[in-house]
Order: sequence, then C-alpha cells, then structure tokens
Amino acid sequence: MKKIMLSMLAAMCMLGLTGCGNTDFSSAPAETTVQQEVQTEQSAEDTEAEKPDEDKAVSGQTEKQPENPDTAESSGKDTIVVYFSATGTTMEVAERIANITNADLYEIIPAEPYSDADLDWNDDDSRTTIEMSDPDVRPAIDNDTVNLDSYSTVYIGYPIWWGDAPRIMSTFVEAHDFDGKTVIPFCTSGSSPIGRSVENLAAQAGSGNWLAGCRLDYGISDDDLTDWIKSMN
Repeated sequence: MKKIMLSMLAAMCMLGLTGCGNTDFSSAPAETTVQQEVQTEQSAEDTEAEKPDEDKAVSGQTEKQPENPDTAESSGKDTIVVYFSATGTTMEVAERIANITNADLYEIIPAEPYSDADLDWNDDDSRTTIEMSDPDVRPAIDNDTVNLDSYSTVYIGYPIWWGDAPRIMSTFVEAHDFDGKTVIPFCTSGSSPIGRSVENLAAQAGSGNWLAGCRLDYGISDDDLTDWIKSMN
C-alpha cells in the first residue's frame, strides 16, 4: 500500500514540476509584444521618411529649448548660430555647429507654435501649406530680442518647406541688419537642396555677405560637419 501511495505522490510531483516549467516561459508573449512595438515604431519611421522635404526626426514641438544669448550683455563671442526648428532636426545640427565653433546659440520661436496638423504637407488647408503658398506671409516671432551687432559671423539654419525656407525666416532676416557680417546658411530636409532659399533670404535681408550654404544631413558625422564648417571660412 505504501508503495502505491509513494508512486501516486511521485506522479503528482512530476505534474507540478511540468506546470512550473510552463510558467517559466511566460516571457514569450511579452517578447511578441516587444516585437510588435518595434514593428509599429519602424512603420512610423518609414511613414515619416516619406515626407519629402520637411524638418523631421522628432514628432511635434521640442520640449527643451536652448538658452538664448543675453542681449543685454555680450558674451564676447564673434559667432552665433541662429535657427528655426519645427520638429528638432535643425536644432540638433545647429547645436553641433555651435559646439564646434564655440558660438552662441539662438532659437527662433514662433509666437504661435506649429502643431502636427499645421505641418501636414498633404493637407492643402494646413497652416504651413497656406503660408508657403503666399510669399508675403510673415509669421510672428515670440522672442526676437537677439542683438547681432557684436557678431561677425552668423550661421542661419532652417528646414526646407516646399523648396524654400519657412516664412518665419523671412520675418527674422527682414528685422535684422547683416551689414558687415558673413552669413552662412544651412538647411535640413528629406532630400531637397538648399536651393533658392539662400538667394531669397539674402534679398529679403538686403545686407550681409551671404555664402552659398549647404543642406546638412541629420546624421552627418562630426568630421564631415567640421570639414564643412572649415570650407565656409
């Protein structure tokens, strides 16, 4: 009788161990969920990559804003990097240029921030589509207090929208005097070159020695970025 009972207890233990073993593999569904999330993120990146010429990399407005130079007291630097970035791409490149050149950094912030809907280039009624369809539009700048007087070199960065600089760049250059300054434009875009945007901004500014500038890829290496900077000087 005892042998029978021992046999039954052994069988029950084996069943219990088998159940624990199955529980140990509960991570399999979680792994599937992770794979689905990665696929979803990749799909979103692919969709974003289809946008032809918009400043892209981060969805929506950037939360962290760089500190703008104090206009009441000069930093003593002779170079400043001025930029507008709707999604973060131009900001990333501008920060790297400022770091390499030991320049001040100034972000152009629109009085009315651009929402994702505003940036929808597929929508004929979106804010940016309407703005870029009218060369006379001048979006207001929220923080245009920068004084360029003490700078001899001004880098100006922006995304390319509909083959040109955003209209807010026109607002900025028309409000400042670039006389005696070397102006070095740069842009970010999905594929379009800097093109006529430099010529248009130079004409609107009406002063300054505007160089040809260049389109800079979001992932440009530090060496290539440094080489470009040297080529502009």
